[in-house]
Parts: sequence; C-alpha cells; structure tokens
Amino acid sequence: MHRSIYLCVVMVASVLSFSGCTPAQAPYSSTNSAQQHINFQVSSVATFNEPWAMTQLADGRLLVTEKAGTLTLFDPKTQHSVAVLGVPKVAYGGQGGLGDVALHPNFKNNHWIYLSYAQQGQGGYGAEIIRAKLELSNAQAPQLHEVKLIWQQVPKLSGQGHYGHRLLFDAAGKLWVSSGERQHFDPAQNLQSNLGKILRLNDDGTAAKGNPFANQGAVAAQVWSLGHRNPLGMAFAPDGQLWVAEMGPRGGDELNKIIRGKNYGYPIVSNGDHYSGLPIPDHATRPEFAAPELSWTPVISPSSLLIYSGQQFPHWQQHAIMSGLSSKAIIIVDIRQQPVREVQRIEMGERMRGVLQATDGAIWLLEDGKNAKLLKLSRAE
Repeated sequence: MHRSIYLCVVMVASVLSFSGCTPAQAPYSSTNSAQQHINFQVSSVATFNEPWAMTQLADGRLLVTEKAGTLTLFDPKTQHSVAVLGVPKVAYGGQGGLGDVALHPNFKNNHWIYLSYAQQGQGGYGAEIIRAKLELSNAQAPQLHEVKLIWQQVPKLSGQGHYGHRLLFDAAGKLWVSSGERQHFDPAQNLQSNLGKILRLNDDGTAAKGNPFANQGAVAAQVWSLGHRNPLGMAFAPDGQLWVAEMGPRGGDELNKIIRGKNYGYPIVSNGDHYSGLPIPDHATRPEFAAPELSWTPVISPSSLLIYSGQQFPHWQQHAIMSGLSSKAIIIVDIRQQPVREVQRIEMGERMRGVLQATDGAIWLLEDGKNAKLLKLSRAE
C-alpha cells in the first residue's frame, strides 16, 4: 500500500524546514545553503528483506536484490512481486550475500543481466559475478538461463566484509566493477590481486584493452585504479568521468574522481584512522597518491551513488546523490564546483542502502535492513 508524505521544503539560510499533510509521520529534514522552495512527495511503495541494489527495466518494473539470495521482479504499478528463478546460491553473512544487479546496455535484444554476490571457496570468501539471460515471457515465473560465472575476486580471504562488488556499464559497453579490499588492507596495493581496485572489463568478464597495468599479468590487466578500501557507489557524469563513493575507516569517507592508473593510497594514506586506534597518515602527507575530491569526518557511510540527469529536480542536475548508512541520509554533492562540496543533506531517519534514478526522473530509494522500505522521491505539484 502506498503511503505518501508531501513535503513543502523552504530553504532559508542554512536551514530547511518541512511542512506537509502528515508532519508527524515525516522524519525527513535537510540543510542547504541555497534559498529556494521545493515540494517533495515521498511515497512508501513496498517492503523488502535486506535489499542491497536495484535496477529498472524499460517498462518500469524493478529488479531488487535481497542479501539472502532473492532477486525480485517488482511492478510498482500493480504491486506485484515475483522471485526470479535460477539465481546462484550465495554466501550470506556479515556484509556478504546477493549484491548488485545491472542490465547489459543491449538488454532489449540480448536479455543479459549481471549479478554480483559473495561466494565461499578455497581460502575463504570473495565476490563473484555471473552473466545470465533473463526470461520474462512467463510473468509468474521469470527465470535466469545460460548462467555463466565471468569474474571472481582473487584471492578468496577470511571474513565477510568489504566486498564492494558494484557493477556499472559505460557508454562503450565496458563493465566497471568496484572491488573492496575485504578488510585485509594490503591487497589494495598489490597488483597481483584485484581487491581494493576499480576494474574495467569487457562484457564477458575479461580484461578490457587499454587498461594501464596490462603488462603486469592477467589480474593486473583488469585494473583501472588501485588503493581503494570499500567502494560502494559508482556513477558516470555526463562528460564520461567516473565518480566513486568509498567508505573510509574511522573517519575519512571519500568521493573520488577516478583517473586511469591512479593510486588512491589506501591503506598507506587516508583521512581517517584504523578502528584499532592506530593513525593513518592523511592524504596531504603523500601527494603522490590521488586525494579524494571530498571527504567526510564524521562519516556518512556511503552505500550507493547516482549522478542526476532528470527533469523533476532541475536544481540537482549533474549533482552526485548518495545514500548513507550511518548518516541515515541522502547526501547531495555539487561535483561541478571547485572544490567539490556537499550542498544538501536530507535526513531520512533510517539507514539508506540505495539510490536509483527512475525513468520518469523521480528517485527510487532503498532503506537498509529487515523490513526495509522502497521509497519514491518525486516532485509534488
């Protein structure tokens, strides 16, 4: 059942106040230095169990992953949900489970979708990616066919954290993968491992030509940039520039502009410190490493990222929009400014797992955890 909250947003100086038909039910608030008047409608559309990611089909239906291993096809118009058959068994636990979902750029013709997930194997755990054909002819029993494993994190390691495993296609049809360092620190600097890296692959999972470390071995040939900790958001700006939102340690969450061959320094440098209390030198002490365009202490715990291009919120066009876990917020950053800066934060009152621009220019939002809501943020007339 839909629950809509109409928010009349008035920005005066640095404070945003909300009024609406049901203010007591609306935990949303915001800060912004601009002065403008915005009307939002936030609709509660559905509930999922530990959702992690979503993507939208051309007809408006959503594919939503749930960590325990369910891929759900959900129709917002009819409220009909059905589990997709044929999803591989995942290693569910900690931060692991079923992860991201992405459509091939030519999905209309080839029906390929991509799923990332945690898997157990020799040495421990690691993320994997499969490609499969999504058969939708039977609305009551959608199914994956021709499932093929195309990529794995190497090596598999102990622990169930920092998989990263976000998926994104570029305009040329290359598959980009964010690979976390699995809470083992050093692999982020080791080119014989694809952990702690941003990777550029062909649509079959092989290393794409033109990657900067292709002459250093098969694993290094996948790598576009290194020295990352737990990158959980990836998005392309209209100019083709890749941006990545990354969780720092104790402090120092990052928004990075990803440049071919650059080393972003983790765990040698960070604007945060280890959870053990041991200090990490700041980026400013080691200029040979690429510094973030923006960092946060206290942290926001960024969990996904989009760069907005829709018409419903023209003031957000070409802005980065992130979901935040510990911050329980949606964070808006103007990436066109120099320096890049946060311009608005919408307090949601719940840990936020995902953001996705809808085909109509609204924004889909996923809460985190059990009984997590799918919300739609749209312009209210």
